[in-house]
Amino acid sequence: MKGFSIIIVTWNALDHLKRFLPSVVETDYPDFEIIIADNASDDGSKEWIRSNYPDVKIASFDRNYGYCGGNNRAVPFASKEIVLFLNNDVEVDKKWLYGLNSAFQSENTAAVQPKLRDYRKKDHFEYAGAAGGFIDKFGYPFCRGRVFDTVEKDDGQYDHEEYIFWASGAALAVRKDLFTEIGAFDEDFEFHMEEIDLCWRLQNQGYKIGITPESIVYHLGGGSLPMDSPRKVYYNFRNSLFMLWKNYSTSSLLKRIPVRIILDAIAAWKALLEGKPKEWMAVLKAHVHFFMKLPLMHKKRKSLRSKRIESGEPATMSTFSIVWQYFVKGKKTYNALINE
Repeated sequence: MKGFSIIIVTWNALDHLKRFLPSVVETDYPDFEIIIADNASDDGSKEWIRSNYPDVKIASFDRNYGYCGGNNRAVPFASKEIVLFLNNDVEVDKKWLYGLNSAFQSENTAAVQPKLRDYRKKDHFEYAGAAGGFIDKFGYPFCRGRVFDTVEKDDGQYDHEEYIFWASGAALAVRKDLFTEIGAFDEDFEFHMEEIDLCWRLQNQGYKIGITPESIVYHLGGGSLPMDSPRKVYYNFRNSLFMLWKNYSTSSLLKRIPVRIILDAIAAWKALLEGKPKEWMAVLKAHVHFFMKLPLMHKKRKSLRSKRIESGEPATMSTFSIVWQYFVKGKKTYNALINE
């Protein structure tokens, strides 16, 4: 039976801790610990935890390192075989760790996510990860249970285990030794896509990413950045390009990056025509900053290529364009896509 170190990054989110931490503490499983990675909160979070949950470890940092930096700095405090990165706005079922434990019985499985449902609408999937993540050939992410803004009700249609492309950072379990060996979360990403980048790196070294429907958690979502935030748009577009440049095979890089840039430009002009000039500007800034950081990303790419085992793309990468399938052909669900 695997041991789990549950790491929860927080920054001035005492209300979230009061609402969601109790369910995590009440987990029914024989071998786990909870570590709060506190990014220099000044709202009384640490004092409340010490008073109410003295067995919970606190890793205190000198400033706000965000999701990537906070989690990376908390891993050395973990004593268990599996590190489980859990958002501070997630409610869990008591038995949730058993399904994750079962999914790690295959030694080739490097990372696993539970099924994510919406905290506000508990019979529906949650946007951030649903029943497991994928990307299309141009790097646009989608999930079993969520494609773009179409979120499905959970009727058990994805209640089977399969290998996925990426596991959601809202509840991401990773083998600690591999997380350290692979280089942890890329802190240049700051917010968003860092878990997809991590999962892609793991797959390029021959490992698998899993989903277990036996484990269910409920994610509030939108805590760090609202869904319609231009800042969120910026990070999603910029970090996606970072990820593609680092991890694509050489042939895909040459063929697909130009197409991806054109598709991003279409998305930007669509936003402008819809009266969203801030989103248009966010996409433009994302591309400018991507090209400014390109020498750094290329240096990382060269380093990763020296460790790469797989020459092509992971088998879990979709071979179609999700933009074409969703907006032109009207395929709104994962099952509709794979049954094409």
